[in-house]
Amino acid sequence: MKIIIINGPNLNLLGKREPEVYGNETFETYFKKLQIQFPNVTLEYFQSNIEGEIISKIQEAGFTYDGIVLNAGAYTHTSIGIGDAVKAITTPVIEVHISNTFSRESFRHQSYISANAKGIIIGFGLQSYELAIKSFI
Repeated sequence: MKIIIINGPNLNLLGKREPEVYGNETFETYFKKLQIQFPNVTLEYFQSNIEGEIISKIQEAGFTYDGIVLNAGAYTHTSIGIGDAVKAITTPVIEVHISNTFSRESFRHQSYISANAKGIIIGFGLQSYELAIKSFI
């Protein structure tokens, strides 16, 4: 099984950015733990702060991978292009958010991804990624 995690803007700052919301662990450290936890899954990781790069990665993985775990960050609430990319591919996508977006600012309650995602996991911290991977197994 081959799964890619795609993270959007500012998620490269995990461990530094708003630790009260996102925790103290970097994603790179957490990703290594996921690789150990899921030894029979080929896990890949991609992060970009650039919308077009995220769309290109979704399109690249969207017909050959078994699953995409997507945390588009703030682009979740603004990018019709990322939503359209998810709609255009055949690989199932799980939308993930570290925080409970519904307990935050009202603009975070809208997602352009959710309608075409296989499912949504929000509010479980970094464990949201683990739950998403488990949903594909």
